[in-house]
Amino acid sequence: MPDFPGAEYPMLIGGNSVRTLQPRPVRIPFDGSIAGTIFEAGPEQVEAAIAAAHKAAPAMRALTRHERSSILYRAHTILGERREQMAQAIASESGKPIREARVEVERGLCTLLFSAEEANRLHGEEVPMDAHPGGKGKTGLLVREPLGVIAAITPFNFPLNLSLHKIGPAIAGGNSVVHKPASATPISALLLAQIFADAGLPPGALNVITGPGGTIGDMLCFDPRIAMITFTGSPEVGQRIRNMAGLKRVTLELGSNSAVILEADADLDKAIPKCVAGAFAHSGQVCISIQRIFAHESIRDEVAVRMAEIAAKMRIGHPLEDTTEVSSLITESEAKRVETWIGEATEGGAKLVTGGERKGSTLTPAILTDVNPSANLCAREAFGPVVALNSYKTLDEAIAMVNNSDYGLQAGMYTRDIEKAFRAARECHVGGFHINEVPAFRVDQMPYGGVKLSGTGREGPKYAVEEMTELKLITW
Repeated sequence: MPDFPGAEYPMLIGGNSVRTLQPRPVRIPFDGSIAGTIFEAGPEQVEAAIAAAHKAAPAMRALTRHERSSILYRAHTILGERREQMAQAIASESGKPIREARVEVERGLCTLLFSAEEANRLHGEEVPMDAHPGGKGKTGLLVREPLGVIAAITPFNFPLNLSLHKIGPAIAGGNSVVHKPASATPISALLLAQIFADAGLPPGALNVITGPGGTIGDMLCFDPRIAMITFTGSPEVGQRIRNMAGLKRVTLELGSNSAVILEADADLDKAIPKCVAGAFAHSGQVCISIQRIFAHESIRDEVAVRMAEIAAKMRIGHPLEDTTEVSSLITESEAKRVETWIGEATEGGAKLVTGGERKGSTLTPAILTDVNPSANLCAREAFGPVVALNSYKTLDEAIAMVNNSDYGLQAGMYTRDIEKAFRAARECHVGGFHINEVPAFRVDQMPYGGVKLSGTGREGPKYAVEEMTELKLITW
């Protein structure tokens, strides 16, 4: 354990630690024990954070690319030195197994590096003015400038890395930030803010406010000093943010019910372990977690048996134990919801192959076959350790099943037929398609985002910096 369970984690506003009269314990989801204490922000603290970020914006704009990059590189070094403390914090507040939390920290280090590199790569281009008859004697220069204040609203499932996917590019682009982490996982965000302060980020350039999202989110959406909102979370909240934000720039990553196609010629020795990991990592609480598997009818039963054998052996335990492979969902109510969806699916004719047993906030990894496409387990985002395994006859049928969704974040396919693979890649309506890989695949420099209810805009430092800067044309 790092500093908790007794430690207090005040907000950071304008470079100062801020406590309120509303302390709240942060609990380990697995057993309810206290991980630490944070303080809930009210309108006064939200206003102070926005004002501090607005005041710091000119100083951030004035930083050279080298200075921004150097801050990010120093933050990378400090996070590397504190990696175990951060992993312990992530595992404690989110319930993520410690082995996965350590992977998240390593990914966060990569995200910081990519952000530092993008700060130095940020450049414009010459515009060929004389390509037009009226442009004779003119030269055009296109430059990128910071937007100003970025509001970053982040989820509980990757509390460090998804925060860095917003904060790192914002700093690289010369912006200041107001960060609202998920209510369940604020400790890692506050530790990260201290890392940036120790790395030399100007006071007020990163402000972290903690507490319930409703009041805070509304104030961020309506305040004219906020230039952009970048949000990861549910479609319902994302749509509300977009409706309230007006002309602010908005990027939204809103989840999925990602699918993978297993063709008859798929290499199952490679595909099946990846499908198990892709479905049950962090108890399925991953935006690109595999929720739907479409296996050719000739291999569906084999896939079910082999996946069940692996899933049934996964060790369930406390997130801070090194041997734990599956721990709890973020709350008991979420575990009950997934349990209910499993019951609804079986009542509708689905067969439960393995798992689905709940104890408190923990649910054993569940595999179901013959799930009705209209069931919640197929039609909505489960965000739990459960996967629906259905069969198909033709590839056209499989593609149609993938596209039969309100979401479109990522999809995958296993096959040895490259022509079929690229046909599926073209015809599946998703933001990212992975051949001989599961949809849960992500490396942190790639463009990441979806279509339909999965959101708008792209993350990945290069692409996020583009979202967080404004193009300006200068001619002479």
